[in-house]
Amino acid sequence: MNIEIPDGLGDLLRDFTVAVLRERPPDIYDFAVRFFTKVRENRRPKDVPMYVIVDDDDIGEPDKDSFKPKCQRLNRYGRRQSVSAERYDPEEDVSDDEKACHGKTDEQRERLTEAVSGILLFRALEPEQMQDVLDAMFETVVHPGDYVIRQGDDGDNFYVIDSGQYDVLVTVNGEEKRVHTFEGKGSFGELALLYNMPRSASVMSVSHGSLWAMDRNSFRRIVLKSAFKKRKMYEELLENVPILKSLEHYERSNLADALVTKKYTDGECIIRQGNEADGMFFLEAGVIRVTIINPDGEEEELGQHSKGKYFGELALIENQPRSANVYAVDEVKVAFLERECFERLLGPCLDIMKRNSELYKQYTEQHSVKVNCE
Repeated sequence: MNIEIPDGLGDLLRDFTVAVLRERPPDIYDFAVRFFTKVRENRRPKDVPMYVIVDDDDIGEPDKDSFKPKCQRLNRYGRRQSVSAERYDPEEDVSDDEKACHGKTDEQRERLTEAVSGILLFRALEPEQMQDVLDAMFETVVHPGDYVIRQGDDGDNFYVIDSGQYDVLVTVNGEEKRVHTFEGKGSFGELALLYNMPRSASVMSVSHGSLWAMDRNSFRRIVLKSAFKKRKMYEELLENVPILKSLEHYERSNLADALVTKKYTDGECIIRQGNEADGMFFLEAGVIRVTIINPDGEEEELGQHSKGKYFGELALIENQPRSANVYAVDEVKVAFLERECFERLLGPCLDIMKRNSELYKQYTEQHSVKVNCE
């Protein structure tokens, strides 16, 4: 039976999800009633707003002839606004545009590196992609009262805070309300770029400060395209893991988005027996060696595994310390799933994992007994 998805359903659910994540209501059901009631009331046609197109030169460009760039002064009246944001499909993007590169002093690059170090969006990027991020970002100075972004505008830049205080403002029934304040760190502006939608809130500078900005094209090329490639690669990896066959496609996609790449060199310990479990691993490339410390205190090898195997789940299932050691053989690349994501994303597979863990425990117990008898 073919089920036709009504027009507008995807956009409606997306907007509702964004609103929930932004406002974090204590009662999601009451919030849903208010949200959809307001959507229904706002369905009447509205006048199309007039956009003023301002050249980038009006807000200043980095000095390309100097190693030290000019900081851009944010102009609340001269911001670049696009009439409409084209939809971006990373799968169809085969362009090889010239990378944006804004020169920086060593001091600026050090500050920027520290500012982006905790940004979740960049966590899955490879080292060379992080260098592209650092090159593409430019510094913007702000003064009290400057609007960095305005609710309803199209997204032009993604921002990382270097210094200063910033209020997040949402206009409700014509009244602007403060919903959050950034104090010297954080990032904002990614939702409009990620979902090709207008700004969902305004951000105003409360004090003097500086921001690191990345233009929309660079953000898409580095963040969205790399995230798409990462998801495709991990989806292919996960499709070959037998216990994950019970997952639906969208569940594997969510799992792929949560994985983080980690690399280990020859002989490096990936898991230490007795340590607290922080997550589980999927072997992406290379070979691992598994050992246990037997009752006599001697370390004994149980076997080796190659691409497609998973490990580290036993301690999470049993809520106990690690029961074995895992070492890298030559160069090893793994996909790491944090403990917090484990039960949420792998719920349908937990029963299978528990059965496998019982077999594993029986094997190790039998093996230990055999060693002691010898």
